[in-house]
Amino acid sequence: MTEEQTVRYSRQILLEGVGRVGQEKLLSSRVLLIGAGGLGAPLALYLVAAGVGTLGIADSERLDLSNLQRQVLFTTDDIGRPKAEAARAKLKRLNPDVEIEIHSERVTAENVMTTIRDYHFIVDATDNLSTKFLINDACVLSARPFSHGGLLRFEGQAMTYVPGAACYRCIHGSPPPKAAVPSSSEVGVLGAVAGMLGSIQAAEALKYLLGIGDLLTNRVLTLNALTMEQRMVRTKRNLHCAVCGSHRSIRSPGERGQVGRRWPDTRST
Repeated sequence: MTEEQTVRYSRQILLEGVGRVGQEKLLSSRVLLIGAGGLGAPLALYLVAAGVGTLGIADSERLDLSNLQRQVLFTTDDIGRPKAEAARAKLKRLNPDVEIEIHSERVTAENVMTTIRDYHFIVDATDNLSTKFLINDACVLSARPFSHGGLLRFEGQAMTYVPGAACYRCIHGSPPPKAAVPSSSEVGVLGAVAGMLGSIQAAEALKYLLGIGDLLTNRVLTLNALTMEQRMVRTKRNLHCAVCGSHRSIRSPGERGQVGRRWPDTRST
């Protein structure tokens, strides 16, 4: 590390379990953030500030005025700009050490495997349930660890997957009908909740890269900001899971497979 980097990351280097060796691990790590919205904005800020060497940002949308209530990475001047490009400009000003790679195309079944291929850790910060299942299946099939986050209204949840642990599909089975779960554009979301959950996901990514602490594996953390109650739901790998079970029926991302028997539902909010 350079003298400037030693100063920049000094408070992090002081931490037990990090040190100079840990900081050098971060500087050589590659994280892919899928979704630069309410969850992705605080996530990106903390990962870049921490000195993650390369951050990939996959987002195909342009910034809308209604996004600014919770997507704290952006300003009014960014309205109409592609989110990934605007995010890169802001993040490079925060920390020039970090390389920012942009994936401006929508993540689909056709490109998800090549999109995630070169990264050590994937962060699902999307707001679309079908995309969440797609990311899960791609990560499971390619043995890539990832963090899931979901939020709606005043509530949120987070979990982390590593190979061998329960995956998102273990818990939820298959995507619900489109009308079954409302979107934030229909029922709203408190911006601060996105900040809280995004920060949790950032911490999970950093812990994984550093090899410290206990990850949210085989557990789902749920948070209600109205009551400030947190609940830890313990789960385990579902042997009937269509993508990681003993007789999996999903062999590539985008396949529906046969819906396996679920464990108790902790559906994403």
